[in-house]
Amino acid sequence: MFISQDERMQAMRPIAYPEFPFSSPLAKAIIQLERLRGDLGDGTTRPVVFGQLKSLFQLLSTIMSARIEGNRTSIVDAVAGVAASDKAVDGRANDEVQEIVQLHEATAFVDRTVERGTTLSHGFVRELHRISVSGLEREGDKTPGAYRVGDVTISGSRHRPPSPGDVHSDMTLLLDFINEDVEQNYDLLKIALAHHRFVWIHPFGNGNGRVGRLLTYAAMRRQGFADVAGYRGLNPTAVFGENRELYYDRLEDADSLEPDALIRWSTYVLEGLLADLGKLSMLGKQEFVTNKLLLPAIDRGLRSARFTVPEAAALGIIARITEAKAADLRTAFPGSAATRSQGIRKLLDRGVIEPIGEGKRSYRLRLAPSDLTGLLVQQLNELDFLPRILRDGA
Repeated sequence: MFISQDERMQAMRPIAYPEFPFSSPLAKAIIQLERLRGDLGDGTTRPVVFGQLKSLFQLLSTIMSARIEGNRTSIVDAVAGVAASDKAVDGRANDEVQEIVQLHEATAFVDRTVERGTTLSHGFVRELHRISVSGLEREGDKTPGAYRVGDVTISGSRHRPPSPGDVHSDMTLLLDFINEDVEQNYDLLKIALAHHRFVWIHPFGNGNGRVGRLLTYAAMRRQGFADVAGYRGLNPTAVFGENRELYYDRLEDADSLEPDALIRWSTYVLEGLLADLGKLSMLGKQEFVTNKLLLPAIDRGLRSARFTVPEAAALGIIARITEAKAADLRTAFPGSAATRSQGIRKLLDRGVIEPIGEGKRSYRLRLAPSDLTGLLVQQLNELDFLPRILRDGA
């Protein structure tokens, strides 16, 4: 594989922000996103509910990321696989479900280790790769957690990734770019440029798309987007999952690293984030979450015989008040305290509710992974919240 000297010199330059006019669609998207960022802290959704919604959207983003790579596991099977892994059930899932389980684990690793200002390192990126691909057959890698030592090609693309001897230095430039503090209005532009450059470098033998999307999410957390209520459920994978073919087309267009191409790529990403954030901002309204998402999903479960009438009533009470004690559920489970305890125990065993803390006897809904997840996905689809890649073959 031959890479010209001009191409190599262009790639080795530090990543720069392309110049664009104030009247451009890219500038408009940045301004609108920053305006939304200022408004999102005023939501009424209770923090514990937002935390549950974030878990739900993280799981959906994990499924999306796998589907972008051709994984066709159903949402039902994916949820079951992740739930089994959370409960430490013995046995390994089939390869496609296991891929989603490992992506879910990698996302959890990001959430545990990255906060505002965290320095993202080579070791961090390689660990994302190791978690994501270890032991997989179809989408694995012979050297999990290690940069590639051979040339690679990208199926269907004219782009020729850098030689293996340049991967470490190219990744150093990228990580320096991500870790550099910039003015707030450059934050999301940085996210877009960094995602493309990672895929352009293609530092691993396999798994680059999945790791690139995880790294993009980590970069968003590093820049503090997880601190702002409305952004907590935002994951750029939703943008890429709306139209898989367009995602790849836009990536390839930007492979020239020419300023105009990078502007087109960045516009695509930021306009997608803006559209997604417009939907997610509705989740900042507790009334919307309760009346348009949670209660309809519970009612859907009742109508499909997923829940009994008492179970649906109990879940509805918890949805309305967020945290419920046994006494709050006496209208759902009438009779003795023992009868109530038995009804609560069944919901706990099914994983649709959980204690608010270890040893606590107050309960909240568990949105994901649980028997509620599929019902919520159906309701989100009805509300037009899901990208195309989740609507197809769910």
